[in-house]
Amino acid sequence: MAEAATDGTAGKAEASAQTLPPALTGERRTLQSKAGSLCYYHAAPKSEEQRTDVPLLLIHSVNAAGSAYEVKPLYDHYAKWRPVYALELPGFGGSDRSDRAYTPRLMTDAIHAMVEEIQRLHGEGKPDAIALSLGSEFLARAAHESPDAFRSIGLVSPTGFKGTGRLDGPAESTRGMPWLHTFFVRAPWSQGLFNALTKRSVIRYFLNKAWGSKDIDLGLLEYSVATTRQPGAKNAPYHFLAGNLFSADITTIYESLKLPVFMVHGERGDFVDFKGKAVVAKRPNWLIYEMPTGALPYFEMPESFVAEYEAFLQNQVMKA
Repeated sequence: MAEAATDGTAGKAEASAQTLPPALTGERRTLQSKAGSLCYYHAAPKSEEQRTDVPLLLIHSVNAAGSAYEVKPLYDHYAKWRPVYALELPGFGGSDRSDRAYTPRLMTDAIHAMVEEIQRLHGEGKPDAIALSLGSEFLARAAHESPDAFRSIGLVSPTGFKGTGRLDGPAESTRGMPWLHTFFVRAPWSQGLFNALTKRSVIRYFLNKAWGSKDIDLGLLEYSVATTRQPGAKNAPYHFLAGNLFSADITTIYESLKLPVFMVHGERGDFVDFKGKAVVAKRPNWLIYEMPTGALPYFEMPESFVAEYEAFLQNQVMKA
């Protein structure tokens, strides 16, 4: 059973959180779960300002420098109107970064634990949830496994839609390459390689590619650099780079979803191939929206993103 505590709880998540500045405002808490110690942020408006009691869960992407900062514009906006939670996935931010197997199962279990915690705090009501990039695969799997746990899900620049080939392998199979992970973790140059991959200039290069522009968010750049300097920062990213966190059955998972799904992606940068969305585009529970941005549209056009998301909630969720 998951147990939560505010800052001050001993544990691996707290040890990391003490050396890394908060990614977001509000309250930072730790949650003990089967996925290890998880860090999450929580904020809520004053009762007289609150538009809805329905909580919103935000989930960042997975990369060499992932953190809750990646969802900051949405967190800051919705903290004014509804209870909002931002989870840091295992291996990132203030969560447990120990040397272990990082898999879709581990990430999905972390989301299940976070949803259970939200329900403990808010009753049995269903939260909405939004995830970014590879985090979308984990959120979709959680919704597939516990369809009654969510009111709706949002997928921002989700992975698993590149090209027209299907990813319908055996249940819970991954696209991992064990030999590549071994290559990355081989001593004595493993840390040196990670240090090279996470130089400020390299992180900026990859953010430029994600944005499709050099006009990136500098706050995200600085926090991305800071989070890669923490103990254990290389463990989860090496599993990511080896493909261990990409699901080989994700097309099947996406097709299985029956709840309302909001999907949005950009049209600029390196993450613009979503040809595979055709398998779900005509489903009545899916709303797919393209924005003239890079892969993080709510950083570039926050008002437009929120307007489309709110319309989705009004038209497809509240009327369902």
